[in-house]
Amino acid sequence: MANTFTEPESSPLLLLLGEGQDPLSERGVDCPGGLPAPSDPNLVQRAEAARQALGDRAFILGHHYQRDEVIAFADVTGDSFKLAQKAAARPDSEFIVFCGVHFMAESADILTTDEQIVVLPDMAAGCSMADMAAADQVEDAWRTLESVGVADATIPVTYMNSTAAIKAFTGEHGGTICTSSNAEQSLRWAFEQGEKVLFLPDQHLGRNTAVLDLGLDLSDCVVFDPHRPGGGLTPQQLADARMILWRGHCSVHGRFTEQSVDEIRAKVPDVNVLVHPECRHEVVLKADYVGSTEYIIKALAAAEPGSSWAIGTELNLVRRLAEEHQDKRIMFLDRTICYCSTMNRIDLPHLVWALVSLAEDRIVNQIVVGPATAHWARVALDRMLALPGVGAVPSD
Repeated sequence: MANTFTEPESSPLLLLLGEGQDPLSERGVDCPGGLPAPSDPNLVQRAEAARQALGDRAFILGHHYQRDEVIAFADVTGDSFKLAQKAAARPDSEFIVFCGVHFMAESADILTTDEQIVVLPDMAAGCSMADMAAADQVEDAWRTLESVGVADATIPVTYMNSTAAIKAFTGEHGGTICTSSNAEQSLRWAFEQGEKVLFLPDQHLGRNTAVLDLGLDLSDCVVFDPHRPGGGLTPQQLADARMILWRGHCSVHGRFTEQSVDEIRAKVPDVNVLVHPECRHEVVLKADYVGSTEYIIKALAAAEPGSSWAIGTELNLVRRLAEEHQDKRIMFLDRTICYCSTMNRIDLPHLVWALVSLAEDRIVNQIVVGPATAHWARVALDRMLALPGVGAVPSD
């Protein structure tokens, strides 16, 4: 079957391909140093030459949502924590070049040795979801829980897509980390430790897991808004809630709507709708299958030839999957472009600049997590890895 993938329409509401910037939600503004122009015809050759010069000194990690031009130079591809663990398994590599976003590079720095240097090719490659939970906001929220007398009964569970500071807060307050594939195990463990969970920073993953996997009711969940006094909740609401969901979301997965699902089913009646659990609850309810990025990849690999699939996740990955599985009809769930704009800041010019700099023994864009933060973040990560069935490399 020929590739039937249709490019979605462009949307003026999105920062496409990393060409724009949002200083209110994205980390950093500029990449220091001279960047070769994207039109440089020698860009690929320069990347290949720098990669060859570095040899085993450098280990390049490429997240699934990266552009193809970057993935082409990755030594390994995967989800964020899987990549950090792969880096930790390469202690002889002097440089870890993380083609992802800032929180992912932080996780790699936490898990690798002090002698290794983690580099993010563009410091502006942040994550809007991670930035929706600032450390001072979470500390203020915890003080609110203390003031109404529920903090002692509350266990923080933090999604991998969070800053090192929030992971450290979680570790210091007796909580654990989760990925989208092991969120159920993490939440079950948390409810064995306490009566309530403070789930950070993605409300949708928390709600979907609590309701669909643990059997809680939507009424057991409240949303804590850090921009409103008391989170916008009364003391009674906090006392009654079992899941206190942080008001955060993924700007990519949050775009998919019930209308997206209805439109694709009207066009392709036999379509299988497969979405990531970061999607809104009403979208997840309408989907046929829900799972992490690795789940999506494996589901399509195992799907019957000729079957039709509408995928609700980042567009770079969906396009790559459509190219890999031309015996299936693979569609993007939304009709408008839905790239992760901050992930797409890591382009070939930035990667070339970083690799050439390292080959010339110039350290650029090093990601360093302070020792205290790294310690408590590692405590939270180790709690996750100690959960039954989670010790293997998880996916998010």
